[in-house]
Amino acid sequence: MTNPNTQALSEAGVSIWLDDLSRELIETGKISDLITERNVVGVTSNPSIFQAALSKGERYNDDLSALTKAGKGVDEVVHELTTSDVRSACDLFLPLYESTKGVDGRVSIEVDPRLAHDTDKTVEQAKQLHADIDRPNVLIKIPATKAGLPAITATIAEGISVNVTLIFSLDRYRAVMNAYLEGLEKAHAAGHDLSKIHSVASFFVSRVDTEIDKRLDAIGTDEAKGLKGKAGLANARLAYQAFEEVFSTPRWGTLAEAGANVQRPLWASTGVKDPAYPDTMYVTELVAADVVNTMPGKTLEATADHGDIHGDTVTGGYELASNLLDDLERVGVSYTEVVDLLETEGVDKFEKAWGELLDGVTAEMEKVTA
Repeated sequence: MTNPNTQALSEAGVSIWLDDLSRELIETGKISDLITERNVVGVTSNPSIFQAALSKGERYNDDLSALTKAGKGVDEVVHELTTSDVRSACDLFLPLYESTKGVDGRVSIEVDPRLAHDTDKTVEQAKQLHADIDRPNVLIKIPATKAGLPAITATIAEGISVNVTLIFSLDRYRAVMNAYLEGLEKAHAAGHDLSKIHSVASFFVSRVDTEIDKRLDAIGTDEAKGLKGKAGLANARLAYQAFEEVFSTPRWGTLAEAGANVQRPLWASTGVKDPAYPDTMYVTELVAADVVNTMPGKTLEATADHGDIHGDTVTGGYELASNLLDDLERVGVSYTEVVDLLETEGVDKFEKAWGELLDGVTAEMEKVTA
C-alpha cells in the first residue's frame, strides 16, 4: 500500500526522488519498498552520499579487494564501485523510466567535484560516465559553476541527459536554463532525438536559510529575527516563477515542437537543519506541478508520517517572495553575497567529501595488500 501523503504529492505533480544511494539500500530491497510504499520514482547521489555508503558496512569489500589485487588505482576503484551502484539502481528503476517515457525512473551520478572549474574535463568525464554506466536512465550531475554552464550545453548537445546541481541564485538558475536550451538547439542541429534528452535543475533550499538565518541573528533586531526561516522558500518560489517564464517563450516553443522536454526544477537540500522549523516545510511548502523533490530518508519518512499536502503552495506566492528578498536587503543581508558564498562552499564540501572517499578507499586497499 502506498502512503496517502506521498500519494498526494505525486498527484499534485511532484516527483519524489530519494537523496541517498548505497549498495545496502539496493540489495536489502529498501529502495524497492520505497518505490511501492512511498511513491519514490528516482534517486540522486553525490560525493558525500557515496563517501557515507563506502565508509560503513562490508558490502563493498569483495569488489574492493578484487579491484585492488587487479592493480587498479584508487581513482579507478572509486569509479568502478560508484558506477556499479548506479548501474544497479538504474536497472531497478528501468520500469518506471519506461512507464514515464524517461521523465522519472532516474538515477544521478556526479562528475568528480575537483573538475567543477574545468569545462573541458567536466564534459569529458560526463561522456565517460554516460558510456561506462550504459543505461538510458542515468543522469550526469554537473555543478552550475561558471565553468559548468558551457559544460552543460556541450553535454546536452551530445544527447546526454543532465542533472544540474548546486544552484543557489536566481540569476544562475536563469543561466542554467539558457545553457539547457542552447544544448538542445545544438543537439537538434546535430540530428539528436530531443524527446530522449531530459534534464533537471537542482535548486538548493535549506542551505539558504541556514546562512541567512545566521546573518539575521547577528543583526539581532526584531525585524531581522522576524525574517528567519523564510528565505529558502521565497528563493525557490521565485525560481519556479523563472521556470514558468522561460518555458513559455517562443524560443522554447520551437524546441517543444521538435519534441524537447522541459528542464524540471528539482528542490535539493530539503532536510530541515533548524529543529525550530517543521521538519517537512521544504516539502509541503514547495508543492507545484512538474517539480522534483529529492528527500533524504528522514525527510521522506516525516512526510509520510505527518506531511500535510494541501495543493499548490508555490505559484500564488511570487509577490510575497519578492518582497521578502527586498526585506532582507533592507535589514542588511546581501542576497548576492550569500548565494556566491553558498556556491563556493557547496563545491568545497563535495570536493572535501570526495577527498575523504579517496582516503577511505585507499586505507581499505592498503589492508588488502598488507
